[in-house]
Amino acid sequence: MKKIIGLMLTFVLTMCMSIMADNLKVITFNQLPMQAQTVLKQHFADKVPAVVTMEGKEYKVVYQSGEKAEFNKKGEWTEFDCNLSPVPTALIPEQIRAMVQQTFSTATIIKIERVRKNYEVKLNNGMEMKFNKRFKMIELDD
Repeated sequence: MKKIIGLMLTFVLTMCMSIMADNLKVITFNQLPMQAQTVLKQHFADKVPAVVTMEGKEYKVVYQSGEKAEFNKKGEWTEFDCNLSPVPTALIPEQIRAMVQQTFSTATIIKIERVRKNYEVKLNNGMEMKFNKRFKMIELDD
């Protein structure tokens, strides 16, 4: 119980400090680019947004349950961080899903991020994998 309260307090303080930044604006869900809204309604429909922000031309949605989604100015996803829950399967490129299944059959992807043309993946077993634009694994960290 103390851990949960501590995590919630940390979350609230982090969000308050972030909101105080000059170019960070709290917005409504409906102010997200349409493509971002569609993805979130389809894959996170059962989640309740705690805060939706826009910083420059990037958007971030943090859910009450702790999941986080980030999008670029076009509404294309750049990151899904689901903490300890699996990232929805449909959001993960098939080649990455297959490689994770082949390499770590019991692991699930809890975070996926697009960094330029590469993908970075974090698994629930602590492993991190990096893929190039052709979905070839180029790095593995524990």
